[in-house]
Amino acid sequence: MLSRATQRLGRISIRRWKSSYAAAEEVVEQTGEKVTDIFAPKDEHQALREMVRSFVREEVEPQALEHDRSETFNRDLFNKMGELGLLGVTVKEEYGGVGMDATAACVIHEELSASDPAACLSYLAHSMLFVNNLHANGSEEQKHMYLPDACSGAKIGGMCMSEPGVGTDVLGLSTKATRDGDDFILNGAKMWITNGAVNDSETGDVFLVYARTGEARTDISLFLVEKEMEGFSLGQRIKDKCGMRASPTAELVFEDVRVPAKNLVGELNGATICMMRNLEIERVVLGAMSLGIARRCIEAMNTYTQERKSFGKPLNSFGQIQKAIAESYAEYMAGRSYVYNFAANMDLEKVGTRLDSDGVKLYCAPMATRVASRAIQSMGGYGYVGEYVVERLWRDARLIEIGGGTNEAHHKNITGDLKGLTELP
Repeated sequence: MLSRATQRLGRISIRRWKSSYAAAEEVVEQTGEKVTDIFAPKDEHQALREMVRSFVREEVEPQALEHDRSETFNRDLFNKMGELGLLGVTVKEEYGGVGMDATAACVIHEELSASDPAACLSYLAHSMLFVNNLHANGSEEQKHMYLPDACSGAKIGGMCMSEPGVGTDVLGLSTKATRDGDDFILNGAKMWITNGAVNDSETGDVFLVYARTGEARTDISLFLVEKEMEGFSLGQRIKDKCGMRASPTAELVFEDVRVPAKNLVGELNGATICMMRNLEIERVVLGAMSLGIARRCIEAMNTYTQERKSFGKPLNSFGQIQKAIAESYAEYMAGRSYVYNFAANMDLEKVGTRLDSDGVKLYCAPMATRVASRAIQSMGGYGYVGEYVVERLWRDARLIEIGGGTNEAHHKNITGDLKGLTELP
């Protein structure tokens, strides 16, 4: 159970979100008031940050190392996120959410990742890749049917895009859905699916699955697939990962899975736009995860090098250590400013912000890896063991340079989007 303090803060914060968030937006719109704190543009964002930071301190931090070592998904922790309203942060109240924005999503991802990026990754796959995706693209019937349980944590969701032979080239996917009367017959396999398994033998509850439904490269559709559907199974749970070990990853197999036509999300052959819209918010919150990792590593490095002495002086009195701390802080703040400035102007209902959604992740992901590496080096042998956190954070950080779009994919996308421009805004 959540502590009384966290429960109380959660109830207060949720009431504040529901009662004043829309009113605050109206005041800003009417008065033209300028935002002075991009990291918490409204009181509700600051209340959210305080609540999540308290939750992390009391509930997330104590379990992080244990679940990393055992490679197990903490379902109880996930359920507590549902109790606090975090799982439906961007979803309207009528579907069980709290109706906040991209900035709020970044706040949650940053704070969770300062302690347990793996738990945050499972949170991301559920709250952004499934919940936010369905909220943006689903029908009213689908949203009312699936979102309340997803927002409460009663059901665990995920999204299936990558395949054993398809990663960055997402439009090259080969999983197919063929129309058969009132159903579609789904065949194929999906790989590297976060929340694909909750343990060694059981899949998550419900997934958004991208499949080919026509001959053209962009003829891709999106389907809701539930764990009980015949022919849908867990191919393998992927273990022994470098990092994100407490976030379950799986191969999922679809063998003549009969999916009702009512489970088609959006238009037939129209899911490319759903995919692009969701990749944009995914990359922004992955950037926010990198911020949380970097911040925690800077805190650990800064504290350790003040306390540890060498040659009769604190480590942070030496130029090499000062360089590591100062550059890490400057890079972290630059990334933080980029992420929150972009998030403040992001409309979750629209698509077309790839240039900077790719940009924030391209900058922040390798930044977090560098900062974690400096923390390990500055802390010496202590930085290399799990008790001192930074080695786990380095392992977790490394995935963000791969998942949700590789660094190299971002190079390609950004260069392509800049073609033809002679001046930047």
